[in-house]
Amino acid sequence: MSFATADLYDQFTDRVQVALPMFNDYGKKRKFCGPVSTVKVFEDNSLVRAALEEPGKGRVLVVDGGGSLRCALVGDILARLGQQNDWQGIIVYGCIRDSAVIEGMDISVKALNTNPKKSVKKGAGDRDIPVEFAGIRFVPGAYIYADKDGILIANEKLF
Repeated sequence: MSFATADLYDQFTDRVQVALPMFNDYGKKRKFCGPVSTVKVFEDNSLVRAALEEPGKGRVLVVDGGGSLRCALVGDILARLGQQNDWQGIIVYGCIRDSAVIEGMDISVKALNTNPKKSVKKGAGDRDIPVEFAGIRFVPGAYIYADKDGILIANEKLF
């Protein structure tokens, strides 16, 4: 996978949105791209687990956790599920935990921060709906390009 978000922005300025720079990088992979799949939850990671248990088929899981910093929505077990099930990356508008373990995994995770507290498990939330955070709208099926410089989203695959 050879691309740089800065170069993609320069080439496709009128076809991409740029996420506000608020995410930290975790995992060994620092670059990923793929179609969007979304989960909208609040302090409950049941639907995150359900999504990552499914075959990712090269998709990127976008988790709208409402920006809550009060608990983690992804930990090492869920990150490993994502890695094993062919998810290209996970973007969490919220926190993760087990960051030291995730750092050694062959997956990319972007999140606002870390928190050792685990979430509740009530099964509340929505799957594969448009979500908005970081100044952009994530629509299922749109295409994400991410690296250390940031996150771009386009309505279709750019290359």
